[in-house]
Amino acid sequence: MTLTFEEARACVLRNARRGGRETESVRLTGASGRVLAESIAADRDYPPFHRSARDGYAVRSADLPGDLRVIGEVRAGELFRGSIGAGEAVEIMTGAPLPEGADAVVMVEHVNRNGDSVHIGRTQKPGDNFNLRGAEAHQGDIVIAAGQKLGFAQIAALAMVGRECVNVYRKPRIAILPTGDELVNLGQRPEPFQIRNSNLYSLAFQIEAAGGIPEPLPIARDQYQSTRAAIEQGLQADLLVLSGGVSAGKYDIVEKVLADLGAEFFFDRVKIQPGQPLVFGQVRGKQFFGLPGNPASSMVTFQLFARSAVELLSGASETPLLLLRASLSADFRHRPGLTRFLPARLSADGSSVAPEPWQGSGDIAALVRANAFLVADADRESWSAGDFIRVLLK
Repeated sequence: MTLTFEEARACVLRNARRGGRETESVRLTGASGRVLAESIAADRDYPPFHRSARDGYAVRSADLPGDLRVIGEVRAGELFRGSIGAGEAVEIMTGAPLPEGADAVVMVEHVNRNGDSVHIGRTQKPGDNFNLRGAEAHQGDIVIAAGQKLGFAQIAALAMVGRECVNVYRKPRIAILPTGDELVNLGQRPEPFQIRNSNLYSLAFQIEAAGGIPEPLPIARDQYQSTRAAIEQGLQADLLVLSGGVSAGKYDIVEKVLADLGAEFFFDRVKIQPGQPLVFGQVRGKQFFGLPGNPASSMVTFQLFARSAVELLSGASETPLLLLRASLSADFRHRPGLTRFLPARLSADGSSVAPEPWQGSGDIAALVRANAFLVADADRESWSAGDFIRVLLK
């Protein structure tokens, strides 16, 4: 079955298995990138007190404008023991608790101080320049929902509420099966007609980034029994990712082997470039992706489709595709009919993008130079310089 890009991605998201059955407790220092298996509630109000957002003076807004007597100072980590009365002020630092009686903070830039008195020539509204207790979260509020991948913000929130350990979903095991008579391992010297097994390493990196544990398998040669034995071994993992052997060539036997094992194919071709001969299905209770063997095709199709399956198996509740829009720096055209993901250079500020010259889906050097993929829609033929176009972050 041949699908468009949008149809194929929807198919993966609809059919990919979700993880979340097995969990483990890990220390916060080792939780980065893991998927949270429990919802985290605030252990107290945040902030736990009315917190000054500026360096300045805590005051009663009703006393302004006017001259006030400074009766003390409070900084972050301290508590002012008294209270502010009529005509009084307390010097306050950012992050300090607001003294009792105060209802505003005047920024230090707006105050003239002379000894123990200050002159404030402006009005101030109640609530100005401080954060109310509980403005960020009330005790018992959920601050991180289960299913979120733990990035730096989530790690900070876990530390904020005092969690030294956290429950996360078990990482799924992802078998990687490279196929092809032309492949040699890195320790071997390739003949002129051979290539090194680079896809194994790029896929392992992508799998780890998606939250899985890569389990490399030996190269399966273009022979029926060799490929069948390797696939059966790969089906012991949570997901099988094959590289190569899914095109229409005489020795591309991966689909035949899978069919003989009783596979159900959700699709076996997608209208994209690179990566048209892409297979997704399930067999013996396990799902598999048959990725094209060319390096760019393998990397792009994993990022567009297989990454989402790995993330869902990792327990993630959502798996967005990192697409943005940027202005083309030059005219661009392609033949309609396929959605193309072409190597590109995105400017440092993300505002403009330029296609990167490349020699096709085997050109790893072009992928190294690129920092993104330009996304050319299947139903549009040309863009002019300055037009906006979609970009897939690398």
